[in-house]
Amino acid sequence: MKPARFEYVAPTALPEALEVLGEQGDEAKILAGGQSLGPLLNLRLATPAALIDVNRVAGLDGLDTDDGHVRIGALVRQRDAERSRLLAREAPLAVEALRSVGHIGIRNRGTLAGSIAHADPAAEMPAVLTVLGGAVRARSRDGERLIPAGSLFETYFTTVLGPDEMIVEVLLPRRPARTGHAWLEFAQRHGDFALVGVGAVVTVDDAGICRDARLVCTGVDSVPYDATDASRALIGAVVHAQSCVAVADAVASACRPGTDIFADTAYRRRLIRALVPRALQAAGRRASEGATDGE
Repeated sequence: MKPARFEYVAPTALPEALEVLGEQGDEAKILAGGQSLGPLLNLRLATPAALIDVNRVAGLDGLDTDDGHVRIGALVRQRDAERSRLLAREAPLAVEALRSVGHIGIRNRGTLAGSIAHADPAAEMPAVLTVLGGAVRARSRDGERLIPAGSLFETYFTTVLGPDEMIVEVLLPRRPARTGHAWLEFAQRHGDFALVGVGAVVTVDDAGICRDARLVCTGVDSVPYDATDASRALIGAVVHAQSCVAVADAVASACRPGTDIFADTAYRRRLIRALVPRALQAAGRRASEGATDGE
């Protein structure tokens, strides 16, 4: 099957792109990497009246830092982010998770911002944004706003972005000192969407005592499942196997994973109980060792 007929627009400046988006609203789609949009168009699950190709828009391909964040432009490709030494140093969980996104050919074109805007609850980038407490900067022709991850995702493939808004920048907090991370997931085949994915971030003090712990799961809810409340049980002690198992049990009991053709609810809970302790212990070990990928 091929896409339905649409108008193709290729602006070279952001105000021009936002003007078209403001005029078309729900009838338009933004094209950056196209790794999610392309199949939807071909299957006619998306039938926009206009396709706004932003690949020629200047200023959307930056990847740098300010005092508190890594700033990732809307056109930064996943493969470029994966290979970025800056991102490996400042937000290494993102780099580790990116290695699990599809295949290299997909990451060569796909963008972080596009994956986040697509809001697939099984995908890695929405979960990374959630567990790191990041945000997106959205623009429309009427202005801009900063949307925290906790307020961005509404349900399957749905965000709070208005029909006239586009993500122009992803902001990830820079890694605090003595903070470790881990990303683990289980998929039927390499490159497939994971049945369950787990991201963990642990911060310890000089004595190795946990001072902060954050946890997210994919594939178990209509949005990235923020399990940070459960992981906070680790705070105040050394991260060890027994406490991590207790956190996993709490998460598996609290979440409500669905059943589909790939796995049922019980199996996804088993995966949570298997992956969460490993991720938390790995993050705690890296925090204690002061080790991160890219160092």
